Amino acid sequence: MFIDVAKIELKAGRGGDGAIAFRREKYEPMGGPSGGDGGDGGSIIIRGDSGLRTLMDFRYKRHYKAEKGENGLNKKQYGKSGSDLILNVPIGTLIKDFNTNRVMFDIREHNQEFIVVKGGRGGRGNAKFATSVRQAPRFAEPGKPGEERIITLELKLIADVGFIGMPNVGKSSLLSILSNAKPKIANYHFTTLSPNLGVVHIEQGKSFVVADIPGLIEGASEGAGLGHDFLRHIERTRMLAHVIDVSGSEGRDPLEDFETINNELEVYNPELAKKKQIVILNKTDIPDSELWMEIVTDNLTERGYEIIKTSAATLEGTKELAYKLWEQVSKMDTDYETFDEEYDDFYEEEVEEYTISVIDDVIHVDGPFIDDLIYRTNFEDYEALNYFYNLLKRKGIIEELHEIGLKEGDEVIIGDMEFEFRE
Repeated sequence: MFIDVAKIELKAGRGGDGAIAFRREKYEPMGGPSGGDGGDGGSIIIRGDSGLRTLMDFRYKRHYKAEKGENGLNKKQYGKSGSDLILNVPIGTLIKDFNTNRVMFDIREHNQEFIVVKGGRGGRGNAKFATSVRQAPRFAEPGKPGEERIITLELKLIADVGFIGMPNVGKSSLLSILSNAKPKIANYHFTTLSPNLGVVHIEQGKSFVVADIPGLIEGASEGAGLGHDFLRHIERTRMLAHVIDVSGSEGRDPLEDFETINNELEVYNPELAKKKQIVILNKTDIPDSELWMEIVTDNLTERGYEIIKTSAATLEGTKELAYKLWEQVSKMDTDYETFDEEYDDFYEEEVEEYTISVIDDVIHVDGPFIDDLIYRTNFEDYEALNYFYNLLKRKGIIEELHEIGLKEGDEVIIGDMEFEFRE
């Protein structure tokens, strides 16, 4: 089975806690603080791998968790940072936020990396909080949780060449002849329900990937038959090879078949109709093919299409087809379009560290800096609480609060905690 979309849940590693420790050496009974910092949690990174062609691995495992950082140690020893978790995906994979369906990143190159969730920062040990006034701090910071996110991986580029055509025109048979693929082949419609991939080897260092894409029927752009699934797969190929049953063995007009499919491409997305497309006249071994072959060839040649005649039954023209496809693929840019995808740029946006607002005559201080500070403060410890206040002062927040009218004894809400302001 071909898997081109996968939903996975990611959790980066938590940072290790900072240590609270004091030196206890033989000749220094009143030794100073020596608690080391906790290690950072591991991040989860998605990396492009040109050796992969599907998202099959993510079908069996849906939850991924990076390693957490170790806690800080005595003697100012840092805890070990957690190892990053690397997830390899095929080139052409879109990373989407599951909740918004917007693209976070597009993996286009081998070894290209994107940090999807960042590991939590390790907490600072009490040795970091020693000052000339506070010589024996009895508090440290806890490690920060790692980021969590549910994402969708969507493989955009599945093959160099996509075989398209009406059902039962011989796409699967041609794929099995040209490549090492073993698709299901039978003389009835829709034996292919998901794309089959095969690698076509021309010679050493010359190969390309072909996808036999499920058959199309009229109305697919509106969801009929295999509908949008079929058309989405076409989007993920660099060029198209349009297979026509030139014998008319199904009782259809080969030219009408050609027009029907191209019309569905145009209706679904006009950009698809602009893809490079060559035409394969298949089943030329059947006697009734001769009349249609002349009619179709004349018509499509006049319209600028390149024609290749083949027979999957006798192998006629199949070697020529392989070389012709390689010739086209080797000249094409490896880039591809994602058409109507919506991209997110929130990773590049600057987020305000804090905001001060007045709601129902009560002052509120919120923001990432505040959330982080609240999380890291032990409010039951006097020294930690004093450190909390001094950080707000150094940041300029206390001054801003005075400027908007905060007075001794007033209520102020910082993050999700309520305080009575005292200096």
